[in-house]
Amino acid sequence: MATPAVRMFRRLEGLFCVYKPAGVHWKLVRDTIETNLLKDLNAAPSRPLPREVRFLVDTSTKTEAPKGLTLSAVSVPVLSKHPLVAGPEFQHIKVGVGHRLDAFSSGVLVLAVGNGNKVLEEFCRTRVTRDYTLEGEFGTATDNFTNTGRIVERSTYDHITEDKLDKVLAMLEGANRKALLIYSNVDMQSQQAYKRAVQGLLGPDGKSSPILTGLRCIHFNPPNFTLEVQCLNETQKYLRKVVHEIGLELRSTASV
Repeated sequence: MATPAVRMFRRLEGLFCVYKPAGVHWKLVRDTIETNLLKDLNAAPSRPLPREVRFLVDTSTKTEAPKGLTLSAVSVPVLSKHPLVAGPEFQHIKVGVGHRLDAFSSGVLVLAVGNGNKVLEEFCRTRVTRDYTLEGEFGTATDNFTNTGRIVERSTYDHITEDKLDKVLAMLEGANRKALLIYSNVDMQSQQAYKRAVQGLLGPDGKSSPILTGLRCIHFNPPNFTLEVQCLNETQKYLRKVVHEIGLELRSTASV
């Protein structure tokens, strides 16, 4: 019969989401969750210790000159099964992490526990796009494309309008849509390509270069602006570089 801790763990198996704030490494988030899960599971009520029969010397009868020892059968707990001897029931839990966010980024992490790790692997192989909100600033360029990096260049931005920004974004989105078709490995004139396009299944098979499937400006107040991005196979460093290149296309500089 399963212990209460095992039954509790079976209810926890699966996928779940957590929020990672900026400035925190994803490994710290995962390790903190794993530590708390272990702590709570091992704090669950444990089963009574199994008992065994032992023959012990009977000290209840006292005689001055005993002719021999008197043994009696006694039921005693098996101390080798005690948690203080055998250790906690759960000593390690595999907590898997899906798409990872670097320390500069904040957002949702998809985690898995137990058998959920198999589901997480299948989930990561799908062509699911990821959404980002990028808050940029015109006028500065840094060594790591973030607003906390070392400033390497300053430039003007008064000539930038929202229409000019939208034209650059449309150009980038069009170029990436062409790349999406190329990496799909399917004949664009075929019925299969039509069906996959209707169902939204066009995408790269496996790994490919980062692809932006959607890109638009949702806030424009120079020097600040906010972009909404949908993408595949990206990294956060790549997205920060995209913002930098947008600034260059507008004859300025930009950082996130």
